[in-house]
Amino acid sequence: MLFRDLRQHAGQLVFAGFPGHTVPVETRALAREFDLGGVVLFARNVASPGQVAELAFEARGMSPATPLWVGVDQEGGRVARLRAPFTVWPPMATLVRAEDGVALARRFARALAGELRAVGITIDFAPVLDVATNAANPVIGDRSLSARAEEVAAMGRAIIEDLQGAGLAACGKHFPGHGDTSVDSHHDLPVVDHGLDRLRAVEFLPFRAAIEAGVAAIMTAHVLVPSVDDERPGTLSRAIVSDLLRGELGYGGLVLTDDLEMKAVSARQPVERAAVAAIAAGVDAVLVCGTDHDLQARTIEALIRAGESGEIPPARLEDAFAHVRAAKERFLARAPVRPASEPELLARLGQAEAALVAAEMAMHA
Repeated sequence: MLFRDLRQHAGQLVFAGFPGHTVPVETRALAREFDLGGVVLFARNVASPGQVAELAFEARGMSPATPLWVGVDQEGGRVARLRAPFTVWPPMATLVRAEDGVALARRFARALAGELRAVGITIDFAPVLDVATNAANPVIGDRSLSARAEEVAAMGRAIIEDLQGAGLAACGKHFPGHGDTSVDSHHDLPVVDHGLDRLRAVEFLPFRAAIEAGVAAIMTAHVLVPSVDDERPGTLSRAIVSDLLRGELGYGGLVLTDDLEMKAVSARQPVERAAVAAIAAGVDAVLVCGTDHDLQARTIEALIRAGESGEIPPARLEDAFAHVRAAKERFLARAPVRPASEPELLARLGQAEAALVAAEMAMHA
């Protein structure tokens, strides 16, 4: 990425949230001026399947240079931005209790991908690959597939393979592992008090399986791991992102942050500075999921200044843009298709197979 191109394309390193059921003019301006990387949808952006499909179609085509990701957290259970008439999925923890959890996980992933693809969503921030070793964890809990690393690895791999086999990018989260924490990173900075031997044996196991499965993206965790880096949380730590995830685990795909507006990060430094630190550490794109368009613009401007000054080295920027480009070429190569009508979409959501899978999962709640 030549510096003369940096201002035009720095937005590729940012996913933005926004308010309302249509794309605001401010978000369109960010996409037009800076080549925004993607948007993240929340319940505040959802009114009906047809409206979501129109919104996704508009969002994906906003950039003059490259298509935008349209992302969502649709895990199942308590983290699901799309509710009925979309299929209402039980928590992922139910899968491990089935007689053949891996087979059920594959059916779940195929049905989920079909619904998300029908409305134009291109990346799902799932599956959760954290191992639920702390029963008192306030933020992971039944979002995790299991308390056993081997089961999380097997079922996480199955979900990734079938989501992506259906054309939807998957994003495993939250590296280096958020399962054994007692604090919610939305509110404060959790600490993972384990050494590398334990991390390699438990927390890293599902991420290794995800990497072997060709997962499109991995999301970092805002957790402090003193045995690896006693100053910076995972999202901002070169030791965790570049040395462990990229180096030791050999991951060459897209690395995303969790939302930088979460208090684990934003209570300690401005979001703009955190974005610079994350990209410098080895992350490829940052999520700024709130509705403050000025903050999103300042974040992009901060990345431009850091690139121009050398605070983010040119080689690191080249790598980030290369990872972003490769993932988009893999999943967004085809031009978006004009969405189906509301009646047509309603006929494709909550179909018999999806309802059967959800009911089977619910039996194990």
